[in-house]
Amino acid sequence: MPEHEYPVTGLPTPSETYSPGDAVALQLNALETNDDPFENAGIMTAYNFASPANRRSTGPLDRFIAMVESPQYRPMIDFGEAVRGPVERNENYAEQRITITGPDGRTTTYEFGLSVQSVGEFRGCWQTDRVVVV
Repeated sequence: MPEHEYPVTGLPTPSETYSPGDAVALQLNALETNDDPFENAGIMTAYNFASPANRRSTGPLDRFIAMVESPQYRPMIDFGEAVRGPVERNENYAEQRITITGPDGRTTTYEFGLSVQSVGEFRGCWQTDRVVVV
């Protein structure tokens, strides 16, 4: 998908009204039912919340989808449970650990790193810079 088709329309997008915890929760809610309302809508929602720097290294969308479907991130798709740790915030940066119980019953802990965007379409919004397994 060309960058000019970002964000994916019809799905949640960053808003100045969302806290970093809200931004993570919206992505998790979408990934929990990945194919609702259409195939890979959950992954596309996560893509909408990916910061410009994140999208430069993980995009375009088809590559982002393949990355989330890889073994490292696959537990996040249609997971059974997500236990959210506290949001640790330092001015314009925040981190939150999430322990996911995947569809296979195994748990994986991820750390979301977010920042407030200073430029671009979502200036003033929290977006995800990275999601790493911890």
